[in-house]
Amino acid sequence: MASDVFALDPSLTHLNHGSYGACPREVLAHQAALRARLEAAPTRFFSREYEPLLDEARARVAAFVGADPAGLAFVPNATTGIACVLASASLEVGDELLVTSHGYGACKNAAAHAAARAGAALVVADVPFPVASADEIVLAVTRAVTPRTRLALIDHVTSPTALVFPIERLVRELQARGVDVLVDAAHAAGQVPLALAALGAAYATGNLHKWTCAPKGAAFLHVRADRRDRVRPVVISHGATARRGDRSRFHLEFDWTGTFDPSAWLAAPRALDVMAREFGGWDAIRRDNHALAQEGRALVADALGVAPPAPMELLGAMASLELFDPAPPARASGEDALQRWLLEEHRIEIPVLTLGARRLLRLSAQRYNTREDYERLARALRSRPR
Repeated sequence: MASDVFALDPSLTHLNHGSYGACPREVLAHQAALRARLEAAPTRFFSREYEPLLDEARARVAAFVGADPAGLAFVPNATTGIACVLASASLEVGDELLVTSHGYGACKNAAAHAAARAGAALVVADVPFPVASADEIVLAVTRAVTPRTRLALIDHVTSPTALVFPIERLVRELQARGVDVLVDAAHAAGQVPLALAALGAAYATGNLHKWTCAPKGAAFLHVRADRRDRVRPVVISHGATARRGDRSRFHLEFDWTGTFDPSAWLAAPRALDVMAREFGGWDAIRRDNHALAQEGRALVADALGVAPPAPMELLGAMASLELFDPAPPARASGEDALQRWLLEEHRIEIPVLTLGARRLLRLSAQRYNTREDYERLARALRSRPR
């Protein structure tokens, strides 16, 4: 069974793969073996074995996301990748940094900080939701561009609204206007096909712990060749002054920012292999997750009495639906009371997110999910207190 592949608590209905992912047991065991290898001989591991192992993992991940290995570095998460680009951006007073209203909150905060530090302006493109077509998304973003726009932070797959943005069109349109694009691909790898080199964005960063099911702490940053000398990690270490001719400055700086546990990065290729072997290959995984997300969305939309807010071609393996009933009081933790009620009363783990003042219920579909999971959610929502 698909559920046997993962180490998830069987007493819970897991409908929140999009937030934190889930790692197969075999991959966790491989990561543990890597840690044991490190601890058995730390000097040997870091001084002689680490770089060859890292280069091998980099090549595998780069092939999976269609990237140039020379421009791919591992980072702990996509938020860190975005921080590296923003910290390296040459923004000046009067420049504009463009984000969208569907952007991830942490990354919008980072963009606001970078803009304020440089005396630049943060501009938010108001993308509609519900949305009828990709054309509406492209129009909303491009009409927010001005001659002062220097950098655009654009999601490939949005977090709160679960939309697959037409990223190829957006990158093409923005770069034709002289705007560098930083693609927030936090949800993209494993959920939708990626071809980063062909995409041509100046920068792209994405998580591997989400939809490729690698261990937590595995993510990548890809930088186009003509921008590579501009981007540095947020932690400067030995690579800044290393005099080596066998590795690029880009890799010397990003591959070592201090002693740490690299096992999540090194185990990422095993996650790619295990998922492909267990579930019929990555094309099948993406296809089947997409179909299940659509089926689940239809069941839950009917229970809520709402219409789907986006056409199915704008969705991957997640779907968001708006909650129109008044929001119950939030818990002290800030967690939505409906989210907590679903967990406490029905053992269903699913997030309630916000888009401005609106509340969205976002469901995910991964290979351990079944139609019965969404039927269980639909029954719970019909019985919820009003």
